[in-house]
Amino acid sequence: MSGGIQFLPPEASSLAPQVDWLFYTLLAFSGGLGLFLTALVIGYAVKYRAGSSADRSGRVARNTPLEIGWTTATLVIAFALFGWGAYIFVQRDHPPADAIEIAGLGKQWMWQFRHAGGQREIDALHIPVGRPILVTLGSQDVIHSFFVPAFRVKQDAVPGRSTRVWFTATKPGKYRLFCAEYCGTAHSQMLGTVYAMEPQDFAAWLKQEGGGQSLAGSGERLFSSLGCSGCHDGGGTVRAPNLRGVFGRPVALSNSTTVMADERYIRDSILQPNKQVAAGYDPVMPSFDGLIEESELQEVVAYIKSLSTQEGSR
Repeated sequence: MSGGIQFLPPEASSLAPQVDWLFYTLLAFSGGLGLFLTALVIGYAVKYRAGSSADRSGRVARNTPLEIGWTTATLVIAFALFGWGAYIFVQRDHPPADAIEIAGLGKQWMWQFRHAGGQREIDALHIPVGRPILVTLGSQDVIHSFFVPAFRVKQDAVPGRSTRVWFTATKPGKYRLFCAEYCGTAHSQMLGTVYAMEPQDFAAWLKQEGGGQSLAGSGERLFSSLGCSGCHDGGGTVRAPNLRGVFGRPVALSNSTTVMADERYIRDSILQPNKQVAAGYDPVMPSFDGLIEESELQEVVAYIKSLSTQEGSR
């Protein structure tokens, strides 16, 4: 990360070259089309200038093959560019199964990150090179936007929702992290740094930072202190779904539909429990909206996800 103005940010992720090729192709196509149209405007301006002998009778001469040709070519190019962009978008939206998960939280006006081992960072994010990184984003107040130009990734952090962004750093170095959504008076100061490190250096950093309580471990504590375990562990007086192994699986709802138990479903079940009630259960769960902070919500979701991991390892 160098000082001064960077007109062309470095390509430092596996996705960056694909995004750049698409961008430069669009730029070249737009530039070529603009030059062609400019040449036509200048040519006709010269041809029909005052005093020229050009035919001004207004007769229309049509060339059907030419019209069909340029219409078809435009359609093919448009669909080709759309397909190219859609492919990159779908790839960007589906992280690898072995991605390292990190919880990210945007708040006025800082970025907070928490690693699986409990290491915490503010306005800094340490990651290993060559490993896919999945950052689960939340916001404590207003809309923020996680933007790393060198990685060509940008994802909004929206209050009340869980979003995610993934990338694989390809070059060690320090890269700027911005908030790309106006979020208040100190928006321009909401800056951070991503430190892409060799795997052995990253392992040494994790060891140096030490471990605190893991995200899932903190979530387990909250799960108990908030009274969730009294109903969902199967031993309580209230009949509620057992959450062990539920994450990542389809859940039948009381309205005869089915939903996938992903992070969004779990969050909605905590904040809006009557929105999607599991089939066979009464809608008696209270809402925790306003009673639990966004960072705590991330911890509880991480714990429920870990229950599925534990179930799968048996």
